[in-house]
Amino acid sequence: MSPQQIITYILEIIGTIAFSISGAALAAKQEMDLLGVVVLGGVTAVGGGILRDIIIGVIPPTAFIHGSYALVATVSAIGIFIWIKRNPDFIEKSQRPRYNRIMFIMDTIGLGIFTVVGVNTGFIHGYGNYTFLLIFLGTVTGVGGGLIRDIMAGQKPYIFVKHIYACASIVGAIVSVYMQRYFGSIIAMVTCSLVVVSIRCVSAKYKLNLPRI
Repeated sequence: MSPQQIITYILEIIGTIAFSISGAALAAKQEMDLLGVVVLGGVTAVGGGILRDIIIGVIPPTAFIHGSYALVATVSAIGIFIWIKRNPDFIEKSQRPRYNRIMFIMDTIGLGIFTVVGVNTGFIHGYGNYTFLLIFLGTVTGVGGGLIRDIMAGQKPYIFVKHIYACASIVGAIVSVYMQRYFGSIIAMVTCSLVVVSIRCVSAKYKLNLPRI
């Protein structure tokens, strides 16, 4: 594996763990059983990547070819299930600020990493000149898993209501596309991740949201 492939794989594993934790925690909060926790954790972790691969014609999607992603997501989800089973107060209303903080951190990490991975995948498959497609791939990879998670959990999709979530992914994807064209993939991946995380943190700190009716 090349250095770029190694870095990309490490980022994907980190993002998989982060998104799996957020999905599993939501499933526990919704009082799902172990299977529900594992399924929601797995869907959150690999859902965006599956949508991305379908869009660019990678069939079967990478998540089904390389089982390591599903395995990591499953282990992470089971770990969260066991931890919450031993610490049930974590999902109680009295602990809601701590729960929200952990969900925010995991979602932000996953969003930053998978936005980068989505754009990078587009370049790898020869779509480097298709700017809109690359931005869309980055965004759908970043937000797709969380969107499916919220729908399956019967919640209003987080990306439409909280702390400039999807917009952070879009801006990060734009930065990643142009950085990768002029400075290479590794610098682009690092920069894009930092941009997404920074936007999310600033929006949360100052309670910034898009206008609503």
